[in-house]
Amino acid sequence: MTSGRLPVTGYWLLITVPWLVLSCARVQAPPGGPTDLIPPRLLSTSPDTLAVLPGFKGDVEFQFDEVVSEGNSPNFGLGTGDLEKLVMLSPSLAVPSVHWKRSRLTVRPREGWKANTVYRVELLPGLADLSGNRSKNGGVVTFTTGAALPTTTLRGLVVDWMTQRPQPRGLVEAILLPDSLPYRTSADSTGHFRLGPIPAGEYLVYAALDQNNDFRVEPREPFDSLRLASGRDSVGELWVFRHDSTANRLTSVAVNDSLSLLLTFTQPLNPYQRLPADSVELRLLPDSVPVPVLRLLTKEQYDTAFPFKPKVDTSAAARARADSLRADSLARARADSIRTDSLARARETLEIRIPGAQRRREAARDTAGTGPLRSRPAPFDKLYLRVGERLRPGATYVVIVHGIETLSRVTGTTRAGVKVPEAKPPPDSTKAKPDTAKRVPR
Repeated sequence: MTSGRLPVTGYWLLITVPWLVLSCARVQAPPGGPTDLIPPRLLSTSPDTLAVLPGFKGDVEFQFDEVVSEGNSPNFGLGTGDLEKLVMLSPSLAVPSVHWKRSRLTVRPREGWKANTVYRVELLPGLADLSGNRSKNGGVVTFTTGAALPTTTLRGLVVDWMTQRPQPRGLVEAILLPDSLPYRTSADSTGHFRLGPIPAGEYLVYAALDQNNDFRVEPREPFDSLRLASGRDSVGELWVFRHDSTANRLTSVAVNDSLSLLLTFTQPLNPYQRLPADSVELRLLPDSVPVPVLRLLTKEQYDTAFPFKPKVDTSAAARARADSLRADSLARARADSIRTDSLARARETLEIRIPGAQRRREAARDTAGTGPLRSRPAPFDKLYLRVGERLRPGATYVVIVHGIETLSRVTGTTRAGVKVPEAKPPPDSTKAKPDTAKRVPR
């Protein structure tokens, strides 16, 4: 006869199973209802910006209007968590302690708050809600634990020197001297940055392409630096590039034509350097006979000094084809002119009928200013060597370049060899031509 009591094992299953189910559950958006397409919106921050809080021991909080996602990668203090990648705490050098509390994020330094220090906590754009909508705006909290209120705001532009374009989301780090306190921020989508308010003083400002997303300027990453005197707030343009302590070397030497060679180097060259002709040696092997060198040119200089002149076909068929193309071009130009006039009249009519149409059209234009910048010359890794006598077909030469500089201003000497291809022999005019006359059968 069995009793009405549950076995011990069954009793524990009733208790543990719901707990296991609840522990494995993830916070998700409720089913049904309209689709959420609005990203989370920051409602408030704590403490208040520019507050003076001696002996502060609490957390910095970011409060949102809905539950936000804690991400797929947890925060282990290594800077690899999804939330850790969105928080920059200055002037701490350690990864901050970031905690998810449904609609709130809390941040504090792992080493604790230090007295008489100006702190800046920045939440970067990209925080997602439970529907995957990511915010395009962030937030900043600046307060002090007893130090004077900060008054300085640094402004500037991060530019990738290799592409000559503004670098979106470039890392900016301003180190306050002589205390070596680092304050960090990220450039916006157009490469501009605004770092402040931070304490007044002299700064060593760095900009870098943060390739591993650790919010640290590393020597292997492209970077640039500038020393900013106390009292100044305009950093200007920071042109980031990869620094290398090794000298440049020749990768290859190729024959460009009978009077020039194309030199290719392992690294981009200093675009401000102009090497004289006596900095290059060209020797004919095997006796190392010197060959006169006239100039060492960039591609733009070479194309200007020795432009390419194609052969002009002056036959009757070529002239007839050119006349036909010219007539077609004139006909297309007339059609384009008529179409342009029609569009202009339609645009004027639209502006008359709909007030403000011109203003809306001008506002829709791209004014981001992310095109190439021309305040510095573009780097290059090729030079053209113009010689004073024709290169001998089948001969071998060696090129020696002295004093060549990299972008990091490292100077060195490099050499490489090149073999001129053999010239194709002309056709044999003494060879009998085939008889094309019709033979009469006998």
